Amino acid sequence: MNDLTYLVAPALTFLVVAAAPGPATLATAASAMANGRCAGMLIGLGLGIGLAIWGAVAAAGFGAAILAWAPALLALRLAGGAFLLWLAWRAARSAWRPEQAMQPALPLHGFFWHGLFLNLLNPKAILAWGAVFTIGLPAGAGTTELLTITAVCVALGFSIYMFYAAIFSTPRAMAVYARTRRWIDGACALLFGLAGLRLLTWRVTP
Repeated sequence: MNDLTYLVAPALTFLVVAAAPGPATLATAASAMANGRCAGMLIGLGLGIGLAIWGAVAAAGFGAAILAWAPALLALRLAGGAFLLWLAWRAARSAWRPEQAMQPALPLHGFFWHGLFLNLLNPKAILAWGAVFTIGLPAGAGTTELLTITAVCVALGFSIYMFYAAIFSTPRAMAVYARTRRWIDGACALLFGLAGLRLLTWRVTP
């Protein structure tokens, strides 16, 4: 297809879903404020790769199969919920400390794995990709259109995470975090905890 207007709807849908506040954007912002731009971009890189992997799975037609297979869905829910609760515990521990640690809580490469696991252990990502393909694939679309939509959305995902890392690692943002660290970390602990509990109790009808 020479007409690329079919990309508009899936791109806008993906942009809204990926840019909306959630565990991924919260983790990117919090890491950037606390540990600087490099940490924020590394966690964003991991998040983007995790998102791309789920995009490839959905594009290959395996997303619905994973959601329909109860053991796989249960394993994802339990692992994802436990990971989010672990993030909540880390944030709560940071909020409890009377003084901000001088060194990052994770080794620098750990931020990448942090982001990768956060998106890989989220079964809702499969549903998001499914919605993108449902909205975006025109009648008679083939492999080229499917791959193009996937590539555009993956690029948008990386751009969104890098944007969050950049704006929350500015000197002003980091100064605000330094002054209100305990409040921000406490709020992150609450939000990660709620997201983890929600994922553990989440039900889906494939």
